[in-house]
Amino acid sequence: MARPLRIEFAGAVYHITSRGNERKDIFQDDEDRNIFLDVLQRVTEQYNWLCHAYCLMSNHYHLVIETPEGNLSKGMRQLNGVYTQAYNKRHQRVGHLFQGRYKAIVIDKERHLLEVCRYVVLNPVRAGIVRNPRHWRWSSFMATAGLSKAHPCLTVDWVLGQFGPQRKRAIKGYVEFVMAGIGGEKIWKDVKGQVVLGRDEFIDEVMGLIKDKKGLKEIPRKQRHIARSSLKELFGQDVLKDRVKRNRRIYEAVMEHGYSQSEVAEFIGIHYSRVSRIVKRKGEVAKSKT
Repeated sequence: MARPLRIEFAGAVYHITSRGNERKDIFQDDEDRNIFLDVLQRVTEQYNWLCHAYCLMSNHYHLVIETPEGNLSKGMRQLNGVYTQAYNKRHQRVGHLFQGRYKAIVIDKERHLLEVCRYVVLNPVRAGIVRNPRHWRWSSFMATAGLSKAHPCLTVDWVLGQFGPQRKRAIKGYVEFVMAGIGGEKIWKDVKGQVVLGRDEFIDEVMGLIKDKKGLKEIPRKQRHIARSSLKELFGQDVLKDRVKRNRRIYEAVMEHGYSQSEVAEFIGIHYSRVSRIVKRKGEVAKSKT
């Protein structure tokens, strides 16, 4: 079974989500939420994490985590594992609490971290639970906005620092920024390969870190080819007018860029079987030269 690609490096920042098994609740009451935040605090201390934002819903949670030591997987095993044990003990149950593995998207800190923090605290508003994020107790909004004491798991310094050195003005700027995002969050449309959100330069840097993993078959195709060229870029008019160039580019699109044969066939307007024959023939020629 294909498994999600995990990208870990010192200083990486992630948007993390984890959902209940079969979409069932992972928090039954406020005590469960307090227990989770306490576990998160211990994990942030043990693994030297920085938690920039969080939101606890009923059957899932959102976190924005920075890992100065590049140890996300270890910390997440601890977080979900310890909380599951505490939850099962408290509610006298056994078995899995979370649905599969957590989802983690690497964030370009300089370009998208503020947007992601805003997205996280606006979850209850988008879900129609509250009209104003200040009315949802179980997110980091109230603490970052200076309306309540921050849980020890949370750090607000970086987020507020983006709005100026003076605390009062920074808080005002943060609240205005969050409120301006209601109804307009579309940040995830720019996610590449389901795992990276950032500038082209940032994606290239991340690709350099995972280039040795691109050939692993167990990693989903979309994640093995995060920064691949589009079919439009691969098949310009100069290519389509030259059959030799076109056939070579068909082979490259499938074998190097990870497009399916049917995707290529549909884009350039020829039958799938023809693309299949071209790829097979080019592959045989390549083998004969090795």
